[in-house]
Amino acid sequence: MQGQAYSRLGSFGGAAVAPSPPPPPSSPARAGSGAGGASRTPAKGAGPARCAPGAATLATGAAVRAGAGRGGGGAARRAARAVLAALLRRQAVFLFAPLLYVAAMLLYMGSLPLDAVPRIIARQPPGSVYRSPQLYARLRADMDADNSTDALATVWRHTYKGSTWRPCINNGTNGLPESNGYIYVEANGGLNQQRTSICNAVAIAGFLNATLVIPNFHFHSIWRDPSKFSDIYDKDHFVQHLQNDVRVVDKIPDFIMERFGHNLSNVFNFKIKAWARIQYYKDAVLPKLIEERFIRISPFANRLSLDAPPAVQRLRCLANFEALKFSKPIVSLSETLVSRMREKSVESNGKYISVHLRFEEDMVAFSCCVYDGGDEEKKEMDAAREIGWRGKFTKRGRVIRPGVIRMNGKCPLTPLEVGLMLRGMGFSNKTAIFLASGKIYRAEKNMAPLLEMFPLLQTKETLASQEELVPFMNFSSRMAAIDYSVCAQSEVFVTTQGGNFPHFLMGHRRYLYGGHSKTIKPDKRRLAVLFDNPRIGWKSLKRHLLNMRAHSDTKGIEMKRPNESIYTFPCPECMCRLNRTEHSKPKHSR
Repeated sequence: MQGQAYSRLGSFGGAAVAPSPPPPPSSPARAGSGAGGASRTPAKGAGPARCAPGAATLATGAAVRAGAGRGGGGAARRAARAVLAALLRRQAVFLFAPLLYVAAMLLYMGSLPLDAVPRIIARQPPGSVYRSPQLYARLRADMDADNSTDALATVWRHTYKGSTWRPCINNGTNGLPESNGYIYVEANGGLNQQRTSICNAVAIAGFLNATLVIPNFHFHSIWRDPSKFSDIYDKDHFVQHLQNDVRVVDKIPDFIMERFGHNLSNVFNFKIKAWARIQYYKDAVLPKLIEERFIRISPFANRLSLDAPPAVQRLRCLANFEALKFSKPIVSLSETLVSRMREKSVESNGKYISVHLRFEEDMVAFSCCVYDGGDEEKKEMDAAREIGWRGKFTKRGRVIRPGVIRMNGKCPLTPLEVGLMLRGMGFSNKTAIFLASGKIYRAEKNMAPLLEMFPLLQTKETLASQEELVPFMNFSSRMAAIDYSVCAQSEVFVTTQGGNFPHFLMGHRRYLYGGHSKTIKPDKRRLAVLFDNPRIGWKSLKRHLLNMRAHSDTKGIEMKRPNESIYTFPCPECMCRLNRTEHSKPKHSR
């Protein structure tokens, strides 16, 4: 209908609203008030005219009046229509609707009592908190009731593609040419860091055709062991096994020392960067050696790259696996302790487990991990860190996140966690265990759960008498050598924290046992998550741990890859496969 107003409200409210009649001609100003006072009449044939905003307002008013006349909408409906009519007059009000909503919510929340607001408790990420004692207490009954077959008889099943490996280090047979001079090195660090220095010194001396002086052991403030080479190793055996490859002497001849006033500080000392390539020794060290006839290299730990030519690697193999043998007193006591361990393992045919446990106070402090927590533990760890590494952990800007450290598998396993792991891997409480470690942090408290799970646990201190240990006490390297020897003869070796001790021992065990390290190396990231799971049951935990044990079996035989140590991975450079033909064996030449 021409001139009829168009209502924006449509059928709001569910009832049809009658269109309002057109404004009377006598009031043009009112009809155009919403359009700035101008009235426009549609042309003929232009169809229905759309009203201006002012007309919409009038139409809305008419609709409201019509609804009020019917009486069906009630007061609430009339109020709603009035509000909408006002909003339509000022459409910009819709921009403030979000602010009005937020303000209303704030007013509502402010009217609630504080105790009615729910608290949101965020749980720490899985594996970030030490909850192993709670897990042990919850699962202990199920663990004790598990009478499954002991795992020692079936722990190792994996072989390298159906074959085994054997040592094949060929000794030199050709006579040695005239020496280019004497090399003197200082081996620093603990037992196995010193071992690295000795083997690398043999390799460099052979490569440079030099005479090696028996390495001097540097006294360290941490290990505080004044032992000499002959206190730990059999010197005669060392010299004899190298005689066709490297000349080794006990001291420098007097006619050489006279040139330096019998004072070692006058001898030229090379400061060689870590992991130097063998070519550097040929280019830089050899000319000086020929010129001076006597040089020093100090310090010498890790001063040769892991990768080297076959002739150099052969000398490393020869030194580590054949020439270095512990001194007779250490060998004698070690053999006695191995015999006693086998006597305590009668039910498993003389087989026992050895565990390298790193839970000494300094190791726990250095890791920055949190265990039972509390003020007492924090004070003890802060004091230990300050004594051992003054200022290292309190530097400005240094942030320590114990939870992240634990999740990354960097926290030392506690004795309780070692026991849980081994029981879950199928080893019964009748399994004999040899524990290689220093002084355990809070030993009386922390060792109790492990002894509950494995009553046949032994250490060198419990196996040997006080009189037998007297010659070795207060000498950390000699005591470590005893641990090393007993661990080397075990059916299973368990490493818990890494370091030189397990790395050398795994390589030595591969050399002894057909290329297989027979070592359990747990995935500590997975362990952290498993031991922090409040809902895991014994059967589920055991299934995960058995898979972890099987993974260690498959990783027992591994080939050395670039940038890996030949002392940990002797295959294939120190060993040959049994089913290889003679011509396919590695050829090593000087």
